[in-house]
Amino acid sequence: MDFDLTEEQEMIRRHVRGIADRFDLEYWRERDRTGQYPHDFFNALAEAGWLGVAIPEAYGGAGLGITEACLMLEEICASGAGTSGASPVHFSIFPPMPIVKFGREEQKRAWLPRIAAGEMKLGFSVTEPDAGTDTTAISTRAERVGEEYVLTGRKIWSSNLKHADRTLLLARTTPREQAEKKTLGMTLFFVDLKSPGLTIREIEKLGRHCVDSNELSLDGVRVPAADRVGEEGRGFYHLLEGINPERLLVAAEAVGIGRAALELAVRYARERVVFGRPIGMNQAIQFPLAAAYGKLETAALMVRRGAWLYDRGRPCGAEANMAKLEAAQAGFEACDAALQTYGGMGYAKEYHIERLWREVRLYKIAPVSQEMALNYLAEHVLGLPRSY
Repeated sequence: MDFDLTEEQEMIRRHVRGIADRFDLEYWRERDRTGQYPHDFFNALAEAGWLGVAIPEAYGGAGLGITEACLMLEEICASGAGTSGASPVHFSIFPPMPIVKFGREEQKRAWLPRIAAGEMKLGFSVTEPDAGTDTTAISTRAERVGEEYVLTGRKIWSSNLKHADRTLLLARTTPREQAEKKTLGMTLFFVDLKSPGLTIREIEKLGRHCVDSNELSLDGVRVPAADRVGEEGRGFYHLLEGINPERLLVAAEAVGIGRAALELAVRYARERVVFGRPIGMNQAIQFPLAAAYGKLETAALMVRRGAWLYDRGRPCGAEANMAKLEAAQAGFEACDAALQTYGGMGYAKEYHIERLWREVRLYKIAPVSQEMALNYLAEHVLGLPRSY
């Protein structure tokens, strides 16, 4: 097994990091303070062609894989951009996957080039207040009326909507109790966010302040049948083409955030002198940082494994869940060890660690909680009885 990156993959890391390094830690601290969307950062990556990294060349993308997308997002986060920098970019990567896999040719030609060019920003709307991670329990309805669907319901934690043009949205076209299986009867739509009947209410939250998270209300929203993605009733299965890449992408981001925090902490430990010696000479400082490094490197290997499988069309559900599980934990532990290394100053915004610590905490909850990742492994890998 060859663990070396290809020359092209190394180039991607260097090029993306070169762009990301133009936006320093002060830039991201200011975005965190004001909540201002990082348009200039997003546009810089769009102009360089990186938003379409996983979109086929025939539709204006680079035609690369989730492996390259993971490398890109890891480098963005390792620069110190955190979730504030990664999130606007990853919404151009995983929501289009069902379109790439199941969209009609006219949809691909109409939408994918604009996504790759950064001209169309996307949101993602699946979770609902009363369903949570039980996606099959969603109640948002889509009723076919002629050449349209009429959508009614609510979504929560729909991200990026205030700056997006469209959102990928899952709704029930067949009530759960009438569906042959609970995973059937759901359909994907590519909803225009300017449609009448849509109401967006932002949720105030702990971190990632410059990328909005929202409650989305749909009151008789009319969506053309031409904007349905894939086959009616099989949206849950189409969505899986985006879910596993999403877990791998956020795992790569968590690794990158951990790397950024670790780099800052190691530099501080070398320079900070207490009792006449650098604090980095003390094993109480060294050991947590060294342990964090080992866990980050281990998680990064599982990210690479999962992405390798996905890019070859092979099952990767277990690997995607393991990558997300381990990377979320490793990234948080790295940020926590970094904050502890700084002591009281780690709590101060000027040293940037507290922002990374707040932002990486998200990954232990979303896009799937650590407990649900463990449920998946217990049931689908170990063969234990379903626990929920």
